[in-house]
Amino acid sequence: MRTQIALESEQHAGVKRKAAELGISMAEYIRRLIERDLAGPEIQGDISAIFALGNSGGSDIAAEGKSAIAEAFEADWVRRTR
Repeated sequence: MRTQIALESEQHAGVKRKAAELGISMAEYIRRLIERDLAGPEIQGDISAIFALGNSGGSDIAAEGKSAIAEAFEADWVRRTR
């Protein structure tokens, strides 16, 4: 299918330059851009890294949450009553 688009001068020059660097036509360069955009975002980095988020290597606040909160309230109370 044939489609016409209007580009600004700077866009046209940039597309022409980039296509030449890649050794492809302007049309192929634009098709690749569209295909990449339609495919969605690429996953960057190692996804396993998210499993350690919030893990500072110290105590487990999820397991010891009530105790940690109680200690914080007690420390605050002691500070206020001195």
